[in-house]
Amino acid sequence: MIPTHETQPPGGPQSSGGPENGIILARDVMVTMRDGVRLATDVYRPAGSDAPLPVILERTPYDKAGTSRSEKSLACPEPMDRATLAAHFVREGFVVVWQDCRGRYGSQGTFTKYINEGHDGADTIAWLRAQPWCDGRIATMGLSYAAHTQMALASHGPKGLATMILDSGGFSNAFTCGIRQGGAFELKQAVWAYNRAMEGSRASEDPHIRTAIEAEPLASWFTEMPWSEGRSPVRWDPDYERYLLDQWRAGTFDENWKKIGLWAAGHYHRIPDMPVLLMSSWYDAYVQTTLENYAGLKASMSTPPRLIMGPWTHGNRTSRVFGDVDFGACAPFDGQVGPDWLTVRKTWMRDILKGDGAAHAPPVRLFVMGGGSGRKTEAGHLDHGGRWMTATDWPPPEAEPLDFYLGDDMSLAPAPPSRLRSIAYRFDPDRPVPTIGGALTSGEPIFTGGAFDQVESDDFFGCTRPGLPLSARRDVLSFETPPLGQDLTIVGPVVVTLWVSTDAPDTDYTAKLIDVYPPSQDYPRGYAMNLTDGIFRLRYRTGFDAPCLVEDDAGPFKIEIVPFATANLFRRGHKLRLDISSSNFPKYDVNPNTGAPEGTSRVARACINTIFFGEGYASKLSLLRLS
Repeated sequence: MIPTHETQPPGGPQSSGGPENGIILARDVMVTMRDGVRLATDVYRPAGSDAPLPVILERTPYDKAGTSRSEKSLACPEPMDRATLAAHFVREGFVVVWQDCRGRYGSQGTFTKYINEGHDGADTIAWLRAQPWCDGRIATMGLSYAAHTQMALASHGPKGLATMILDSGGFSNAFTCGIRQGGAFELKQAVWAYNRAMEGSRASEDPHIRTAIEAEPLASWFTEMPWSEGRSPVRWDPDYERYLLDQWRAGTFDENWKKIGLWAAGHYHRIPDMPVLLMSSWYDAYVQTTLENYAGLKASMSTPPRLIMGPWTHGNRTSRVFGDVDFGACAPFDGQVGPDWLTVRKTWMRDILKGDGAAHAPPVRLFVMGGGSGRKTEAGHLDHGGRWMTATDWPPPEAEPLDFYLGDDMSLAPAPPSRLRSIAYRFDPDRPVPTIGGALTSGEPIFTGGAFDQVESDDFFGCTRPGLPLSARRDVLSFETPPLGQDLTIVGPVVVTLWVSTDAPDTDYTAKLIDVYPPSQDYPRGYAMNLTDGIFRLRYRTGFDAPCLVEDDAGPFKIEIVPFATANLFRRGHKLRLDISSSNFPKYDVNPNTGAPEGTSRVARACINTIFFGEGYASKLSLLRLS
């Protein structure tokens, strides 16, 4: 049975505010979950009214009473604390509820990342609906983890859930985006566990634990992977180390991955039929999650979701520079998609909870990168530029297929080679290809997201030859088109089909799509700007639920690498480039090539990997273009 009562802290609820500022605040109301664990919850209500009202809920692991770095606008660049944010919605006639996730800040229990959010969220919804100040309708909102908590609770199909605003998160399938990609493990999870363990209950109770975690040389630990029990920088908090290692080693898409909170795609049919607003960005870690949720919810709901895709990194919607690239004056959300993100959310909530439905707006808003001068700005960034477009659906129905075939002459051509060809390279796990930007989040201080020239630099972890382009490495195969004779706009999914073989029991293949600028006065060697990338672990060639090591002399195998979707204008004179290799570290864990169970091998071996072209083995890059 789901509890529907609250437990007050000693001495009763801690209240602040009142009729003088129009808000009544009950702080740290302890809401009891089905297993008896109590979660700290702040409730903000309008003063002077006893009428029940709609409720806006956000569940967060980042401190319900703190300040969210993304709650800002161009007009107000300093982030708002949660009390100020709540006041904006209370003045609109809503009750606002912020809650600390289980095991975080004021809440009881043990924090295990993601897996408790479904039933805890559903229990909280049931509690809210039983309160006299709630009219039975609940909206949810939040960025990143607070988007994951929304999809988790929605997958329980709770009564009263009226709308969701999912900003850069809300797992469609954490095995293929968010925790793993293409079978590889996303090492942002390792950095997140390290950083967040310093805020965990053990560190709060014992300051020596926090000091010990802070003293760990995280960058050095990244050279000694995979980690194991008691041999990691998060060993000081066994709860965080345990869940991290469990995720790292869970290398089969089985029932453990099909839980609510990790796999909304298996529960779309249970999610209430309601308006949903989805937002992400091309250099965010949740592009695939957002687009899969769009497709899945559109198929199961009477009102298609609204979709916004910007050029930003994770949650940085008021900026125009991401990495080393300036996307122009149109890049910020403010003044382009709406006045600002807060105003758009307030309007959405009013329309859904107090009006006749969602506000009339284009169903899909996309930022198409590119079109700038290509010069270096005064601040020293590449002027890539961009513009917003609207569409009736995703992908845009008017987009047409466009294929480029890989050739042994390192070309990307409209037709495959007429004869069978191949190229082999040596992949050494002890010398992985370094990550230089991309769709990343939660990686600081080890790696960072955004667009960069694909040239080694001391600014990036793992780079040992500053100034040398990644394409100079013998284990990076760079395939290029000739300089384009006219502008080319691509908008949509990116799929790389490869025919491959290896002499190892297992290995990885990576793909990276690049916009290559020609040489110029500002960039004498040109500029190779990363757009999107992906990875595929060969043991999953027969399915993520059926890993299978390579037999002796087996192959070639047909595999698909699915980088995140993107939208970019390649200017006349530019080239499309596709880099193929076998590592992208530290974005992903490095395959030891031994076939050992995921995340456990203490030894590694070099291997020879081969790509095939032509005569029934046509390796290709598939895109969608806009005329």
